[in-house]
Amino acid sequence: MQHRGEIIRKAVYNSGYTITEIAKCIGKSRKWMYLMFENSNVSLDIVLQIGKIIHYDFTDEIKEFSPSQRVIEKSPLDSKKENSDAEYWKNKYLKLLEEYNDLLKLKK
Repeated sequence: MQHRGEIIRKAVYNSGYTITEIAKCIGKSRKWMYLMFENSNVSLDIVLQIGKIIHYDFTDEIKEFSPSQRVIEKSPLDSKKENSDAEYWKNKYLKLLEEYNDLLKLKK
């Protein structure tokens, strides 16, 4: 039998996401995550949730998944990143606009 916890652990460590971020997204603790890595029979629902968060398709490694359960959805962490990206560009635009207005004042 496959050790689902080990499969998930490898994918999580290679994903670039922290265990704290992933645990927060699924409403669990870091300790729960570490205990889950030790569990050889993690529920498929949890596997799917983690796959969505880290953008990882477990269907090739975990044979119990049907082909229709492919994971290609947006992660909750992505919306956080998009919001911070939007905020960054908004602030950059406003700063450039202020500098431009200051230059126009100097020209007069």
